[in-house]
Amino acid sequence: MGQGRRRSAVRAILLVLLSAIGLLAQPSSALPQAMLPAPILKPGEGLAIAFDTEVRTYGAARAEAPIGGLAKLLWLRLEGSEWAAQGVIFRCTGSSSCGLPKGHGRLSLGRALQVDCNPAFLAWIAESRSRWEKDYGEAIARIRLEEVFAPFLGRRLPPGEGLPAFTASWVGDGDLLRASPLTLLSWLLEPDKPEVISFGKRHLAGFWMEVKELFGKEDWWCKTATAMVPGDPSATSAWAVGGRGPVVLVFHMPRGKGQPEAQARFREILGLKL
Repeated sequence: MGQGRRRSAVRAILLVLLSAIGLLAQPSSALPQAMLPAPILKPGEGLAIAFDTEVRTYGAARAEAPIGGLAKLLWLRLEGSEWAAQGVIFRCTGSSSCGLPKGHGRLSLGRALQVDCNPAFLAWIAESRSRWEKDYGEAIARIRLEEVFAPFLGRRLPPGEGLPAFTASWVGDGDLLRASPLTLLSWLLEPDKPEVISFGKRHLAGFWMEVKELFGKEDWWCKTATAMVPGDPSATSAWAVGGRGPVVLVFHMPRGKGQPEAQARFREILGLKL
């Protein structure tokens, strides 16, 4: 099969998949909106999807919740390019802020993002803070910080011109950073955020080989995270953010769910093999 015919076949298969789960925009004259198939969600789940310029929401897509480890995507927007250029490395031996008591071992930026290592990101954030203070001072550094984090902070950042203490709450613990699936998707789609999705494609794709074999070279990428439930520190909820090509989606699962369940549901909604 020629390259042009192969691309056409791949695109046709992808369009069928997206149509089947309600991701593909249809002209109103061709198919009424009410007749479009929609993902089947469970109670409390929220899903926001973008296909090119069209955004759709399902379930509890406007319900706000702590974003947990997805906070690391915000840091990629602020410092990801600098960290990547430096080739940052961290050796995680385990700590109270690490989800793995024995530690994750030697971590690159991409690997730290994959395993959701809080100590690695906190160490790199501390180094960035020192550089900010030296290069342009706390006041300017705070302005840069708020430009990225403001949609997720609400009024929870105390006023002032200085930088806050960057505790584990800034990389996923607690409820400092909150969003709805729609809020987070809208942030990802802003014109100055393309490198966040680029980091996702670079570091979080390539694990689901059945998709690669079916569609070609580009895999779905996915970042999952666990977050606390306000008012119940012992409970968790779960998130998944991912995409492929022009499709980006943000999915949230309610109380009692964790990262493995979020990844499984992400794949189930997309019709991928479990």
